[in-house]
Amino acid sequence: MCRGKTVPAGPACAPLCRSLLTLIFLFVVSGITQAQQPFVTDDADVTPKGKFTLQIGNEYDILQRVAYPALRQNTTGFEIDYGVLKNVEVGFSLPLLGILSSRVATPRHVFGISDSTLHAKYNFYKERPESRLPAMTIAGVIQFHTGDPSRNLGSGLTDYYVNGILQKTVTVNTTLRLNGGILFSGNEQSGELGIKVRGRVFTAGGSLVKQFTKKFDMGVEITGAVTGNFDLTRGQLQALMGGNYFVRKNMTFDFGVVGGHFPASPRVGVVLGLTMEF
Repeated sequence: MCRGKTVPAGPACAPLCRSLLTLIFLFVVSGITQAQQPFVTDDADVTPKGKFTLQIGNEYDILQRVAYPALRQNTTGFEIDYGVLKNVEVGFSLPLLGILSSRVATPRHVFGISDSTLHAKYNFYKERPESRLPAMTIAGVIQFHTGDPSRNLGSGLTDYYVNGILQKTVTVNTTLRLNGGILFSGNEQSGELGIKVRGRVFTAGGSLVKQFTKKFDMGVEITGAVTGNFDLTRGQLQALMGGNYFVRKNMTFDFGVVGGHFPASPRVGVVLGLTMEF
């Protein structure tokens, strides 16, 4: 977690505060960005040069009633990130997707590889104790249609996405992160979740995480997505509470509980995972 000194707000901070409030207001909007488990909101930090980070996570969701006959969805994700340069990482993720439907559906259970993702992330500005400016990072994502769309395991489209990340130390042990991005083409679908409409999608999210001890942190976040014509009935809005526990050096156990609104979000879900740096 990023640490630093708390700086009182003043007149020079007004433009930045207005920008942060604007992003918070955009919580009509979730991303397909790669993030620190269990949070969807990405952090400004990147994997150190020459190091690898491995994330293994599982999310089990109860779907919204409008998804019937689909009832449950289970996503197991594998992501590997590598620090190619100072402040630059690249990563690849491959999810396995399982969808359980009512007995009236044929087939009742579907399982297989979903759409894979390649991303690059550049932390171009680091937070400084003497400055009010947050850390700033830009991420670009390409999602390939490796999942079978006929079985609802993939969208059948290639997605192109850009996400901006702000990260600011609020107190010595508390960090605020804000994201805002645009899906330029493709769609945000992941099985029964996500926006299935093809075209531009605006995304945003924010998290507030506190480090309680050297081994344990916990936080909350709100994320969402909305179509280019701001049709909220096709939108996504969800909240998560979760955290990380250091099992040992460079390894955390990640956990969270998520709940959402609108058809593109889960009704309720549980997230569990492991993150390792080596």
